[in-house]
Amino acid sequence: MGVFASTEDPGSTGHEQVVFCQDKQSGLKAIIGIYSTALGPALGGTRFYPYASEDDALADVLDLSRGMAYKNALAGLDLGGGKAVIWGDPEQIKSEALLRAYGRFVESLAGRYYTACDVGTYVADMDVIARETSYVTGRSVEHGGAGDSSILTAWGVFQGMRAAAEHVWGTPSLAGRRVGVAGLGKVGKYLTGHLLDDGAEVVATDVNPKALEWVRATHPQVALVDDAAALVAADIDVYAPCALGGALNDDTVPALRAKVVAGAANNQLAHPGIEKLLADRGVLYAPDYVVNAGGVIQVADEIEGFNFDRAKLRATRIYDTTREILRLADDEGVPPAVAADRLAERRMAEVGRLRTIHLR
Repeated sequence: MGVFASTEDPGSTGHEQVVFCQDKQSGLKAIIGIYSTALGPALGGTRFYPYASEDDALADVLDLSRGMAYKNALAGLDLGGGKAVIWGDPEQIKSEALLRAYGRFVESLAGRYYTACDVGTYVADMDVIARETSYVTGRSVEHGGAGDSSILTAWGVFQGMRAAAEHVWGTPSLAGRRVGVAGLGKVGKYLTGHLLDDGAEVVATDVNPKALEWVRATHPQVALVDDAAALVAADIDVYAPCALGGALNDDTVPALRAKVVAGAANNQLAHPGIEKLLADRGVLYAPDYVVNAGGVIQVADEIEGFNFDRAKLRATRIYDTTREILRLADDEGVPPAVAADRLAERRMAEVGRLRTIHLR
């Protein structure tokens, strides 16, 4: 295992801790960002991705870990926010040795960070990582875990979308609405099923040919377009970004024809100010870290002994949380993203303050 470097006060990012690790023999290069432990140990997935540079990997982990703190706070969890990235192409370098080296990296933080699945990592990977650390969730059912967290992520996004539909059109249903799903991966495929069951018409796209083959075989009624740009410009009522972040930017927002944005992707707003641009165009944005919290609810439930019905009930409450945020946004005259931030920060401050009451 290579040298660990820990930064307790990483500049102006507001993070509590950012840790780097390298294990040359296995090829592991990883970063863990812990944004906040005000509500409890940090929880967030591990993203395995071939970043163009270390700076890109660091920027992603900083953004994602902050988002997890806010997501966990609004999900009502007694958990802080963290995230990890492994820098590299999982198709080329993922191995038992690398994953176990990463597990020892997680273990070295002594419970300040719990990891789980994210882009490029799967339940089977968590089982391997767990051979070196106890601070891992999202494990297989065979090992006492919850299994695929995408199931409840998609369910939660669907609930948030229902709340947004009620706010805009007066009914908590997508029946008769045209929904554009960008990304038919782990979450997008389940979300597509929920939408079709609810009576929605679905238009979709994905960069992965296998995902397109899957939807053609499983849901032939889904219309496919060439790329995300074509989807954004399509005649849709709801846009659901379900791939990587930054989907809402200076190019896509002016072209967007949908009245609602509600999707599973993390960090959908490319930069501050996009939320105002959406509001100015009359587009209702259901904040990503609110509606996509079903997965973290599922893996968090695993920590106390997983019960699917209990976890699904908690994920269903994303509907109520989204309604509250949209109401607050209207009352305070701010975009929903700002209202969501305020609610999350309030909970982190009020509950986190209790840690100053020392127990004997």
